[in-house]
Amino acid sequence: MLRCNLKTSSSNSLRLKVAIIVVTLGVTLAFTCLLILWFRKKKEKQATTTSVENLVLQLSYQSIVRATGGFSMQNLDGSGSCGSVCKGVLEASGAVIAVKVLNLLNRGASRSFLAECEALKNIRHRNLVKVLTAISGVNYQGNDFKALIYEFMENGSLEGWLHPLIGMNEPETARNLNFFQRVSVAIDVAHALEYLHHHCEEPIIHCDLKPSNILLDDKILATDRLNYSANKSSSLGLRGTIGYAPPGDAYSYGILLLEMFTGKRPTDERFREGLSLRNFVKAALPERIIDVTNPILVEERVT
Repeated sequence: MLRCNLKTSSSNSLRLKVAIIVVTLGVTLAFTCLLILWFRKKKEKQATTTSVENLVLQLSYQSIVRATGGFSMQNLDGSGSCGSVCKGVLEASGAVIAVKVLNLLNRGASRSFLAECEALKNIRHRNLVKVLTAISGVNYQGNDFKALIYEFMENGSLEGWLHPLIGMNEPETARNLNFFQRVSVAIDVAHALEYLHHHCEEPIIHCDLKPSNILLDDKILATDRLNYSANKSSSLGLRGTIGYAPPGDAYSYGILLLEMFTGKRPTDERFREGLSLRNFVKAALPERIIDVTNPILVEERVT
């Protein structure tokens, strides 16, 4: 009996030690995991304090008003029948955004807004401008207010590079894309269209592909293209711009290429009397192609 009691006591002591070790290790492991998660969250919070994507999720009408200086004319980046686009700077982070304010007086604008939000929320492609958030509410006058918030593209639209407005102190070649940059832009646009047409959950037709709806980021070579321009139609529905629209995105893309490499708009005055940019280039193929090529690109080739 004595031996039996001693063995039991020894066994209980061993179990107690094992239990203490297991509990200690468990508590240490749990504490370490919590500490790692805490540091990770703190690091992520610090890393995203200047991130537009995270900040805009909390944007309100009031914050948009402050960011755009009350939608001042100085911040106006474009306007059209669909609405207007303002450049904005968020107070908290200094991050730059583009605010597309819809013109709700247009018939079907609210429906278009909902459809666009639904279509754009699942779009993820490097060549498509990211929609950061949408705002729907009322303004200070009590009227309905709807806006889409986008990344801001520092270098503006392709329109401004193909057809720059020459200022008094700005040389004619101040804003120009060379041949290879134009090819790069064309390839990026093609990738974006291919994604919209074939890789979205529901195929999306852009319906308004043109230079003013193609945006250039701060690297210029990398383009960003389902735009926030005020002149852009909804990415859903059969809309378009004279000279680019019929019979679809493929046609518009072809016209865009011709404009990029000839330097001529499809709405040029010379194309109003039965002639078109397409036929103008076709008539020059193949012997006189140099005659219809943008002179800037010809000079670049010579030099």
